[in-house]
Formats: sequence, C-alpha cells, structure tokens
Amino acid sequence: MGNVTSNVAAKFAFFPPDPATYGVSKDEETGKLVLSGVSPDMNMEVHQLTTKSGNKVVATFWRHPFARFTLLYSHGNAADLGQMVELFIELRAHLRVNIMSYDYSGYGASTGKPSEFNTYYDIEAVYNCLRSDYGIKQEELILYGQSVGSGPTLHMASRLKRLRGVVLHSAILSGIRVLYPVKMTLWFDIFKNIDKIRHVNSKVLVIHGTKDHIVDLSHGKRLWELAKEKYDPLWVKGGGHCNLETYPEYIKHLRKFINAMEKLSLTNPPPKQLTNEPSVTETKHSRCLRFRKR
Repeated sequence: MGNVTSNVAAKFAFFPPDPATYGVSKDEETGKLVLSGVSPDMNMEVHQLTTKSGNKVVATFWRHPFARFTLLYSHGNAADLGQMVELFIELRAHLRVNIMSYDYSGYGASTGKPSEFNTYYDIEAVYNCLRSDYGIKQEELILYGQSVGSGPTLHMASRLKRLRGVVLHSAILSGIRVLYPVKMTLWFDIFKNIDKIRHVNSKVLVIHGTKDHIVDLSHGKRLWELAKEKYDPLWVKGGGHCNLETYPEYIKHLRKFINAMEKLSLTNPPPKQLTNEPSVTETKHSRCLRFRKR
C-alpha cells in the first residue's frame, strides 16, 4: 500500500527543478562541502546526509551568532535549495534564528527519487543531524513547512512532543484535497496533514493567502481550527500561493511569533530530562507548488 501511495504522489506532487539550480563540491583547501554561489563569509555549512532509504540528501545550516531558535525549513515541491538562498539570508537576519533546510530525495543535488515517504526519511535525517552535530534540542526547534513541505513538517511535529513551535505556510490538508473537495481521508491519499495536526502539542502558526488559487484558503483555516495549541493566524489579504514573503505583514507576524516563543521558553522552561533525547528512527519562489491531474 505504501508503494502505491508513493507512486500516486510522484505522478502529481513532485516537480524538482530540472536542471538543479545549484551544485555541491568539496573545497580543496578545507575539505568541506560548498554550495555553488554561496561564499564562505555567509556562515553557512553544507551536509550530505544518508537517509533511512539510503539516499543522500543535501542540507544547509545557516548559522546566526545570536540565534534564539533554529528553524527547520521544508520548502515547496517545485523549488530547490539554490532558489531559497536569498530568502534564508533574509529570514536569518530578521528573525535572529539559525536556519536548517534540505532538498528532498531527487531534488537539487540529493540522490534518489521523490516520494511521500522519502520526504519523511529526509526530514528525520536532518533532525538527527541537528541533534548530533549542533546539539539542538526539541525546545530550541521550530519546524517550518511551506506548501507540500507541510507534509514532512507535520510528520515530525506529531512525533516531537517538546517541540517549541510549528509554522504552516500555504499548507495543505492532504494531497487529494488540493484536487478534490473530499470529506473523508482516502487510503491512497498523501500527506494526510488533516489527521497529523491533531497530534501536535506545540504552538502552531498558520499563514495563508486569501487569494491562493492553488491551495485554497480553506486548507489553512481548517488546519488552524484542528490545531490543539493555536497561535494567531495570518491571513494575508490578496496573497497568493507563492508570494506571501513579499507582504510586509509576513515578516512582521513571523517576528512576533518568534518573540512569543522566546517569552514562552522563559516562562515555561522544559522539564529536566534524565536521558538523552532519542533520535528519530522511523518573486523567486513562483514554482513553489503545482498539482495536476493525469
């Protein structure tokens, strides 16, 4: 059944840029991986991570010297890391956070083929890297999912019970619901966010455009309604699916959310853990999402 679901997903949900908009190489002097077009003074580190399915995915860690939190960013389904560089630089500066992002299997310089389950394995590998290489704890982590990226984001958020927060940007209720207004979750549906959002314990911020003609505003509103811990949503008046970052209220509201999460972390510190955290074992973004019927 899982293979059937993945095949359905591959047919209409994944559109990796072809050719990829960047390359990865090894610096001859330092031996470190570098992303084409990104100079060393940008304070960004490149990783190649092996996932549960054996694929090697590319991840980038944008470090802020005074970061309050780390944002784990899952992008839309028709973009790759090369197209996200300028946005990550802006978010890092305005929000004062580290940003970890990655390309799904089959995207950019990541190996393998894109599928629903591979995106889950991809984000699990990235989360484990944050823990092992950077010592990032759940309480210091905010998951951010744009469009189809809301799928792996809610997959992780439903498992991490001490997560600091979640941002759902132009998110989907499920794959089939983007195409058809079905009332019940079908067994062959993909990215069943409508079910997973109910298991998220952390604060959830939903951002959606009122003129989104690809993923209707009703997706964002329903996800917000189903969230157990709601944060004030942002319904961007006139906003579409791939241009919300251009509205001034976008970064203003995100900054307000980050400030609220910082205040929450001070007033409600996490309980001391007796054991180490377990790892998980299981503009320029105009092509951030497309769905089509075949």
